[in-house]
Amino acid sequence: MTSFVQNVAFDCADAYALAQFWSKVTGRPVSGEDRPGDPEALVSLSSGVDLVFCQVPEGKSVKNRVHVCLRPDEGPRDAEVERLLGIGATLVSDKRNPDGTGWAVLADPEGNEFCVLRSLAEVAEGPTQS
Repeated sequence: MTSFVQNVAFDCADAYALAQFWSKVTGRPVSGEDRPGDPEALVSLSSGVDLVFCQVPEGKSVKNRVHVCLRPDEGPRDAEVERLLGIGATLVSDKRNPDGTGWAVLADPEGNEFCVLRSLAEVAEGPTQS
């Protein structure tokens, strides 16, 4: 017997607002049933996994024990990092290397950390020489 990942849940103060951010990240809509002020909101990914945002009374106080890693569909990692910063993410830690390898650790508007990896095209190209 095995299991599959049904959803990834995010604790947050404003479920709908955070779902709106992640909707922009993934290019997938917030569920049509969700409204501002709802205690939960949902973004369904094309892979079948759902991102579920659950309102909780306490704020984030320590590093995430689980986080999401994003890989750009198209274009380079650095362009995706800039796009995400432009829609409200913040840079937590820059793990990018001069040869193009590595990743960037960002946080969503409520402080949930996630990584941005290189695109598959960048991985296939291998490290670059600086």
